[in-house]
Amino acid sequence: MSDTVTVTTHQSWFSRVGGSFVGMLFGLLMALASFPLLFWNEGRAVTTARTLNEGSKTVLSVSADAVDAANDGKLVHMTGLATTAETLTDPAFDVSANALKLTRSVEMYQWQESSRSETKTKLGGGQETVTTYTYDKAWSDEAIDSSGFQEPDGHRNTGEMPYDSDSWTADRATIGAFVLPADLVAKLGDGDAIPVPDSAARDGRRIQADRLYIGKDPDVPAVGDVRIRFTALEPQTVSVIAAQSDDTLAPYTKAGKPIAMASVGTHSAEAMFAEAKAANTMILWFVRLAGYLLMAIGFVLVFNPLGVIGSVIPFVGRLMGFGAGLFSFLIAVPLTLITIALGWVAYRPVVAVVLIAAAVGVVWLALRLRTGAAGKAAGGAAA
Repeated sequence: MSDTVTVTTHQSWFSRVGGSFVGMLFGLLMALASFPLLFWNEGRAVTTARTLNEGSKTVLSVSADAVDAANDGKLVHMTGLATTAETLTDPAFDVSANALKLTRSVEMYQWQESSRSETKTKLGGGQETVTTYTYDKAWSDEAIDSSGFQEPDGHRNTGEMPYDSDSWTADRATIGAFVLPADLVAKLGDGDAIPVPDSAARDGRRIQADRLYIGKDPDVPAVGDVRIRFTALEPQTVSVIAAQSDDTLAPYTKAGKPIAMASVGTHSAEAMFAEAKAANTMILWFVRLAGYLLMAIGFVLVFNPLGVIGSVIPFVGRLMGFGAGLFSFLIAVPLTLITIALGWVAYRPVVAVVLIAAAVGVVWLALRLRTGAAGKAAGGAAA
């Protein structure tokens, strides 16, 4: 059940005006930061796309069963059993597994604070803000500092995590006749949950499903209780794309950015490159959106003093604030597109010239058709 605390604060018009000008400077920095971010993103996406295109054309699918010296230094794709002879052990809990990677994930039951505010502007420009703080107990993989809560009394956490999350990777893993380095093993994920051995249930610890529980009652957790889950990336079939270096696989650096891919299961080189290209496109659009929002919100802060100054009469302030906000989001659209276009000119000059020529051609054709239509209309009127 949640606990709530309500706090009401007041801010004068003069204080709001001063704060809005401070926010204006911060907003200006945000807006300026969006331009290099958007420009850099275009270069990153182009470089990555070129790397993946070149890699997909040069990659060789080879057998993992034997090392062919003729392929040394080349980009190769292989599918095989990734395995190791090592047994990885978590020394704190005596949990072990024959695995490429062993991971310990720790969570602690703690108080969490969330807040919701409602602000009303009064005649004269002052504001009254009513903030409701809500406190719930939940599992978290990080220690939550309750000393910063609005109402720490009755909602105090125990402090540091008694155990940290951790992982162990095999010193030597292989795929067929090749050594599989740790950076490629890391790309395979953490694997699946493994059972907790009975030997780990001691010193107040107990086993709950696939977790180790430290506390009095798993069914009624208390603040400070801990649960630990263990996962293992056990030997299994994987697919890899990387450079062959003797009997080791390493990042391929001859196509621009380094290429080193690994995925659980059987996947063709075409499928792996297609997935990487899709991920590159997704990141491209995500950063474009983030850059646009950074710019728009920055402009909102830049023009925010207008709404604050006008809020002496609340209706006028809301109207000016809405107009400034709408203008900020609208002006950010062409500026974002121009920045992206400049990135294309810098990183894709040929494509940019073609697109600009096409755009000019469309505008010219539209004007031509409009002129022609106007001429016909004039001729018909004269007749």
